Amino acid sequence: MFLYIETYSSYKNIACINVSVNRNGKKKKKFRKKFIIVFMKINPNLKWALVLSGGGAKGLAHVGIINALAALGVPGPSFIAGTSMGAIVGGLYACGMSPKDLRRFALEEFDINNYLDGFVYRINGPAGKLFRAGQIIGNLATRSGIDSGQRIIELFERLTGGKRFDQTSVPFRCNAVDLTGGEEVIFDSGSVARAMRASMAFPAFFEPLVDGPHCYVDGGLVHNLPVFMARNAGFRRILAADVVNFNSIASNSIKTVPDILYRSLDVALRLMQKREREKAPLTIHASDASSPFDFDRRKELIELGERAVYESEGAIRTFFSGKFFFRRRERECGIS
Repeated sequence: MFLYIETYSSYKNIACINVSVNRNGKKKKKFRKKFIIVFMKINPNLKWALVLSGGGAKGLAHVGIINALAALGVPGPSFIAGTSMGAIVGGLYACGMSPKDLRRFALEEFDINNYLDGFVYRINGPAGKLFRAGQIIGNLATRSGIDSGQRIIELFERLTGGKRFDQTSVPFRCNAVDLTGGEEVIFDSGSVARAMRASMAFPAFFEPLVDGPHCYVDGGLVHNLPVFMARNAGFRRILAADVVNFNSIASNSIKTVPDILYRSLDVALRLMQKREREKAPLTIHASDASSPFDFDRRKELIELGERAVYESEGAIRTFFSGKFFFRRRERECGIS
């Protein structure tokens, strides 16, 4: 027996299909079937929280995720939390930078080499590599990091307009670790730019942000996906974006001090996340084999985030329909 769909039509949420049946070559019998299709419409007034993970250059996928969500018609978040690179993207978004402006800046203006201290980072070719190696060795021997982060914080001050936490367009939080007391610190007041700089101060690469008696480094050391911040702010409808995925790698891919440091952090985060009970109702993964230092792959990483959203459209539309509720098991989707 064969079924043939002759015609299809729909009006609002009612669909009609004309079907013909062929049994062993006998004359076709036609019939009409009606059924209801439930379209998950996005609620434009929904209140929700966005949580962005750390991940170095991999965090550029957050830009793509935010753009794709906007393209689907998702309302802007009512609260944003982030760690490290997630704190940077989230902080700029919270300070009023639109999804399109975030994408344009990341693609056209953001070259990490232009915002590091030494001119040697802007020299190409073998000579540049030689000079960079010399400066890195010298800085590690005499300073608390390869780069001071001063040019980075100047960039953040310009992009945020010098806003403080009580001046952001959307409530924002980020974290860092205070090395003096060994405690996690949640920033909710003061300069947004300085908080972003503290949250991204990856040990050995960037000098810690020293603020009076405090010495702040990367918040990803304790919480790389700080869902608990959104929970503490009173949100239940939380969408988390995670750009870190732990996979086995070849030993010959771990060649440099930064490679060793980041891989060590990945291992620690993997063990930490296994023990972490706080998960979001919906988590979008956007991760590939890129290194946390692959800032030259900006376009590919942004597009990875966009694809992760579009491939998860069904789950996202359900989440934002206002009828999503609240399963005992959290939903995970995307690319990893």
